[in-house]
Amino acid sequence: MFEWMTDPAGWAALATLTAMEVILGIDNVIFISVLVSRLPKEQADKARTIGLALAFLFRVGLLFTLTWMIGLVEPVFSILGKGFSWRDIILFVGGAFLVAKATHEIHQSMEEDELSEIEAAAPKFFFAAILQIAVVDLVFSIDSINTAIGMADQLGVMIAAVVIAMVVMYVSSGPVSAFIAEHPTTKMLALAFLILIGASLCAEASGFHLPRGYIYAAMAFAAAVETINIMAASKKKKRKKIGHH
Repeated sequence: MFEWMTDPAGWAALATLTAMEVILGIDNVIFISVLVSRLPKEQADKARTIGLALAFLFRVGLLFTLTWMIGLVEPVFSILGKGFSWRDIILFVGGAFLVAKATHEIHQSMEEDELSEIEAAAPKFFFAAILQIAVVDLVFSIDSINTAIGMADQLGVMIAAVVIAMVVMYVSSGPVSAFIAEHPTTKMLALAFLILIGASLCAEASGFHLPRGYIYAAMAFAAAVETINIMAASKKKKRKKIGHH
């Protein structure tokens, strides 16, 4: 399993696969950050930790079932000449869930402040959040491991890349969650990202391949515009404070 450590090509494969896993993990981090943003801080931290731990276990567990994973791409039925595999079904259901969840969250955000109701139902919402994180973790894990299988042929490289990517996800998830909680407009942007990601998963499952590069480029551009807006709003607040003094 560790023969690749003495091979420069193995390290190159590790660097490439790790970068890809981190990029794919952005979707996971955004979903978890949005979902825990409505929980009290202690429960949010616990839910985020449990969610990322589940994501790690799913990914490593799937890596040790490569034969089963490869079998997921075999068609199980066809519609109008298009074959659908278990992977397609899981991605479509997961994508539809992301679209529905993000749409529901946008609707909730447009309603009156329900903070007191959320606090009253915090324990119930906490377990619901964990369950939803687990479902989405499984969908993203299947997508992630399929990518790993296509990019590397050594199990040790795949496991190392997944471990490094999960560490990056864990470290970044805290600041991302805090930033979304502090700036409500970024939550709307994150929810829009989730709708885009969910729609792309449904499209891919239906046979319409959308290059991930285009999707992430659009997300990066929108995030850059939002960052400029936040910086402008922050400067305006500082000017107002100075004016009052």
